[in-house]
Amino acid sequence: MPKSTARCFIHRPARLKRRFAAIASVAALLMTVSPGGAETLKWARSLDVQTLDPHAYNENVTFAFNRQMYEGLVERSDDGKLIGVLATEWRMLPDHPDVWEFKLRRNVTFHDGAPFKADDAAFSIQRAMAPTSNVRTYLAAAAVEEAIAKDDYTVQVKTKGPSPLLPENLASIFIMNRAWAEKNDSVVPQDFKGGKENYAARHENGTGAYRLVSRESDRRSELEAYDKYWGIGQFPIDIDRIIYTPIQSAATRVSALISGEVNFLQDVPPQDISRLEQNESLRVVRGPEIRTVFLGVNTSANTLASGEAKGNPFADKRVRHAMNMSIDRLAIKSAIMRGESVPLGTIISPIADGYTEELGKFPKLNIDQAKQLMAEAGYPNGFSVTLNCPNDGMVNDERICQAVVAMLAKIGVTVHLDVQPSAVVWPLVLNRKTDFYLMTWGSYDSQLIFDNLVHSRGAWAAANYKNPEIDAKIELLRSEADPQRRKTIIAEIWKTVQDECFYLPIHAQVLARATQKKIHVTPNVGNQISVKTIKVDK
Repeated sequence: MPKSTARCFIHRPARLKRRFAAIASVAALLMTVSPGGAETLKWARSLDVQTLDPHAYNENVTFAFNRQMYEGLVERSDDGKLIGVLATEWRMLPDHPDVWEFKLRRNVTFHDGAPFKADDAAFSIQRAMAPTSNVRTYLAAAAVEEAIAKDDYTVQVKTKGPSPLLPENLASIFIMNRAWAEKNDSVVPQDFKGGKENYAARHENGTGAYRLVSRESDRRSELEAYDKYWGIGQFPIDIDRIIYTPIQSAATRVSALISGEVNFLQDVPPQDISRLEQNESLRVVRGPEIRTVFLGVNTSANTLASGEAKGNPFADKRVRHAMNMSIDRLAIKSAIMRGESVPLGTIISPIADGYTEELGKFPKLNIDQAKQLMAEAGYPNGFSVTLNCPNDGMVNDERICQAVVAMLAKIGVTVHLDVQPSAVVWPLVLNRKTDFYLMTWGSYDSQLIFDNLVHSRGAWAAANYKNPEIDAKIELLRSEADPQRRKTIIAEIWKTVQDECFYLPIHAQVLARATQKKIHVTPNVGNQISVKTIKVDK
């Protein structure tokens, strides 16, 4: 990576306390004994689970943990296919194309022993539509009006017109027990965005293969196998106990795996993949991920909240295009990702529906042209801005941000780098209190990207792009059933997104996960894990 004379201003939170906490957490694992020879999965990631409320926070790490305890009507398999879980079959009613009907699995109980019924499914869907729900965009994208229990094992979902992708969107909606939620004042999802808590944020009552034993935020969470799980006999369930430990330092996580202090590392740093593959006591599994990494800029503010500039430079798409062609994606791939990335010119993954090779093309590095665009926009001498960067939200995120600082300096943009945990950065995005930020997203369909990141009222649309015509097309897409018409609308929206350039794509991640040799995990395009499917050599 070429050196730059740009100054990189980095704010770092105090890390000593977190480092001691991580050491203490890892040490605690050594004292864990599995009863009766059963296997304990000692699972480490860089980031902790943010809440146990299944509808409060739409974020990959939190979702991956909560899906061990909670289940949806449907879910995605390792290769991204839609499969039934609490629903055994579903159909759009022939005479009522605005109604989807789901037949539910019988003999399922929640962890408190209560039977699972259609009323719980209807309640959960309605709960996920509440204003404090961070997953409501999945239901808005499917134009859901209401959910109704027709009998104990049939639930119907009414939509505003035909909604062909409703089952796909329900993969992100976990099912709760109505009585438990009512008893514990958790009928409405936790207001995570507002910094509030409820009972469901620290307790659970799902139907999943594992139930909560204990939880210490930012230190350790423990689950045990649920002995009345409906899937016993259908899944291996070789893991009897799960101990989840957030360890922010990549080096510490890898060392813990090599020493045996943890036995499952979900996100292996690219620089350590080769070394771990050569370790005969370990197993490394690699595969693509649906998630992309990109930069976002606030296009609608009158002035920058953090930085020095005439007005808001990001309001001019010439500035945005200048920045986009100043990012050396190939250098990031080779020097930072060690080849473990797919450089992109779009925020949709190559394995998602709606991706095209034309969308994926990224601009050639052209500093001279970028400088010319900056001058035409009225910024010949550049400007300064703060980049809000997570250090635990994606692979090598802090190093990517540092590289971007140097690259943008070449066209006169001085970037002050504010590095914080995701728990600090993501609320800034949710509340639209950032000018410039590093972001990640993964969806299997263009529509979900549009609803969350492009629509002016999207939950994660901190770019603040406002275009009534595009909003209308996104809303139309929610109930458009004709495949060719959908394809046309999707292409039109992507054309505008690419031209307006309010997101600066970097790459799609390629992930690796590592375990002790006897533990068999599979790659998952959503970077999820279903512990009940893990097999362990006896």
